[in-house]
Amino acid sequence: MLNFDQDRFLRIQAGALAQAEGIHRTIGGYLEAGAANLFFLGSGGAGILMMPAVQLLQDRSTLPVHLRLPAELVELGSVHLGPQSIVVIPSLSGTTKESVKALSYCQDRGAKVVTLTGHADTPLADLADDNFLNFAEDDTSCESFYLQSLLVALSVLHHRGESTSYVETVEQLTKLPNLLLEVKRSFESRASSVADHIAEADFHIITGAGNTWPEAWYYGMCILEEMQWIRTRPVHASDFFHGTLELVEKGVSVILFKGEDGTRPLVQRVEKFVPTVTDSVLVLDTAEFDLPGVTSEVRSLLSPVLLATVLERVSAHLEVKRDHPLTTRRYYKRLAY
Repeated sequence: MLNFDQDRFLRIQAGALAQAEGIHRTIGGYLEAGAANLFFLGSGGAGILMMPAVQLLQDRSTLPVHLRLPAELVELGSVHLGPQSIVVIPSLSGTTKESVKALSYCQDRGAKVVTLTGHADTPLADLADDNFLNFAEDDTSCESFYLQSLLVALSVLHHRGESTSYVETVEQLTKLPNLLLEVKRSFESRASSVADHIAEADFHIITGAGNTWPEAWYYGMCILEEMQWIRTRPVHASDFFHGTLELVEKGVSVILFKGEDGTRPLVQRVEKFVPTVTDSVLVLDTAEFDLPGVTSEVRSLLSPVLLATVLERVSAHLEVKRDHPLTTRRYYKRLAY
């Protein structure tokens, strides 16, 4: 596979799943001590990657769960935040300024802060009440954060008696690193053609629904815009017909992310419409990826992970085809702002 370190990938994803016991114990301890709500705070892409776990809990748990932007929470506050709150903050670098400020803000109000970081000896790792450290880099962090936040959600459901499948689900998740590696291998030849599709246009509409929507937003904003300087319009499939469809005309690229949860029909509706207008349509369907030994129920939780793992292969080809390394920035962490 092009520019891919197999051992590093396996080590990082196995490391994410190795956090299961610690996360389960920590979340359980706070719930038993009376925690009454849960905040997920993440800046930029890390915050977006928390969204599938948030939606899972909002759909399946009666525990109040809040997804907030750290900078906004510090400016506006929340009557829900206090000693009864668990706060989860992800940051690959462990140094994100807005998140560090939010950590102190939350702790000052008595909340317990759990951080998920990719680096030790950083403010978010050192100052948290509990830190879960799993070294990762940009090309491997999506799966890692998706999986760790899923473990948080599964732990909440288990400890609150709102799910009885925790043990079986985590057992299946432990198979994922090797299964994802095989998905990458099987997708490698197609990754090049998908990269061609993206490289050939300077604007893309990207859509998804349910737990594929965050990956549509993330890939458009954090990869194509930040790392490739390609303009995108991420839009939720349920909102596609409330404005964005008017931007579709012949030659306009529409990229669809189809997952396996209950929102799949929302993406299929867009999939049915766009070919009647444009011939530039790309569909990535997680149902096409083989995950032996994983049940349909667990698969439905993993659509964003699967998309992230194949899109990493796309990105590897895209940076070569466009002669634009993914690490190249004009402003991000280069200027004071």
